[in-house]
Formats: sequence, C-alpha cells, structure tokens
Amino acid sequence: MSVNPEHIEGLQSITEITRLIGDDMQCLDAEIRKHLTSEVVLINKISDYIIASGGKRLRPMLLILAAKACGYQGQKHNLLAAIIEFIHTATLLHDDVVDESERRRGKLTAHAVFGNAASVLVGDFLYSRSFQMMIEIDSMPVMQILSTTTNTIAEGEVQQLLNIGDPDIDEATYMEVIGNKTAKLFEAACQLGAILAEKDKPTEKSLAQFGRHLGLAFQIADDILDYEADSDELGKNLGDDLAEGKPTLPLIYARTRCTDEQREFLDTVIRDGNIDELPRVLKIIQQTKALELAHQQAAAISREAAACLSDLPDTEYRQALLDICAYATERNH
Repeated sequence: MSVNPEHIEGLQSITEITRLIGDDMQCLDAEIRKHLTSEVVLINKISDYIIASGGKRLRPMLLILAAKACGYQGQKHNLLAAIIEFIHTATLLHDDVVDESERRRGKLTAHAVFGNAASVLVGDFLYSRSFQMMIEIDSMPVMQILSTTTNTIAEGEVQQLLNIGDPDIDEATYMEVIGNKTAKLFEAACQLGAILAEKDKPTEKSLAQFGRHLGLAFQIADDILDYEADSDELGKNLGDDLAEGKPTLPLIYARTRCTDEQREFLDTVIRDGNIDELPRVLKIIQQTKALELAHQQAAAISREAAACLSDLPDTEYRQALLDICAYATERNH
C-alpha cells in the first residue's frame, strides 16, 4: 500500500486524534499520576505543577498510535507511554535550567518557581522512576532502546551546550544535534509500538525511521516559530533561541545567504546572545528568505516520515500518524 507524502487527506487536529485514543490517554494519565507519587512532598508539588502546565503529550501519543497501527491488543502500551512522557519531562526540567528559560507553554517554568536545584533533582527522579517502570514491562529490547535513547538525548544536550555562541555551526551539525536531542525520543516511541506488537524487523525499522524524521521536522518547525510566532501563542518569549546563543536553522540559512557585513553582524549577535538586536536579525532573516527555506526543509522531512508508513495497514491509527506529520510542520505553537 502506498502513501503519497505530497498529499495527506483527512487531516485531523491533535484534539481529534486525542479523542480517537481517548481511553488510552485516560489510562496514560492514570499511569502518570500513579507513578509520580512520592513520600517527598517537594517531588509531588513539582510533579503536580508540571502536570497542570499542560502539553499535548505528543510522544506518548505516538507510541500508542504506533502500537495500535501495528495491531497491538495488550495493555503494556499505556505504561510504556507514561515512561516516554517521564523521560521527556525530565529533559524539559533539565533544559529549562540549562537554558535559564522563564516560560514554557505560557506558564513559568518549574525552575523559575521552585529553583534550579529542585528542578534538576526532580528531573533525576523522573529518569530513575522511568527505569523502575521499565522493569514492569519485562522486555530486554525495550530496556535496550530506552537506555540507549536516554544516553543519546544526554549527548545531544551536551552537543547543544558546546555549540552555544558558535556562529560557524553548519546545517549538518545542527541536524546531528536535533537528531540526538529531540528526534531520538520520537524514534524510540514509534519503534517501541512495533516491538510491543511483535512486528517483524522491517516494520520496526520503518516505524523507527518515521519517528526520527517526524522528530527532525518537529524540531525544525519549533526553531522556526522562535522567529515568526506570536509570543502568547508560542507560550514563551520570541527570540529565546537567539538570547541563548543557539544557532538554529533559520540563522544558519540566513548566514549562508546574507552579505558579508550582515554575516559579521549575525556572528556577533550569536556570540553575545544579544536579544536587543532581534529586530535587525529578523529583517535579515526575512531578506534572505531563511524561514521559507527552513519551512521547505521541515516539510520535505515530514514527507519522508509519511512515506515510511507505506506498508502499514490502512487504519484510522495509521491515518492519525499521517495527520501528525502535517501538524508537526503547520502548527503555530
């Protein structure tokens, strides 16, 4: 069965997709609350704050959809989805401390409310709790994938840290970083859905590739939003990546297409993380059509993701995965 990645019909919103797997999402919420409890009051307080902060739970949603698209009939997918969400949340807690981010999803970040030390330590708690939960799954392939995934994410975070303030970062290096930092968990979520359903290696590989491409497209789109979204809709301050000295794809493309004088200016801004120069940076990005190029790259990678689902049965769950490909690059927050 073929998929035309150029034209995905029957587009559903994330809300509609959530409704499709509503019972599973409720079970996911129950698993999250069950395993977040601790005798340490501060852990419960920060955990409750994180849950109340919202989020679409896209990564666990992908695991659930992938498992169902592969015909899985068991119940372990809900616990495994909660593990994926714990790992993701741990990375966010650590990210916000490293980046000194004050807002996420329109609310103050945990580190802004509770402090750096508490946020880092609760992030560590979520990582360790997720590995406790993995034991309940009782699957060595699952353990291998998730242990490799958490290690790769950590490597990606360190790579990104080393790249801060470096204007010479090229597209290949950027793609490697977001592949490790972001796409790896998308990849794991989708691959684990196939493993739970005991699908053959080609299917497992296809779903892993789907998740990886989707994660890359999602992160590129996220980096684009930092330069073109409405700050209130985005849920964080516009230009945060610039303030943090992160050379993301829009800046990388702008540097390769601007004048020598403009490039020298951009290099200085990246090194200094000078958010006061955001208006001039935005003007250069617009003049060089850097955002358009980045959009095109995200869309191309999203189409590669869609093509990876060609051999899956034509079900509502497969369609939902295709719809998420469109959502990843067309969202405004």
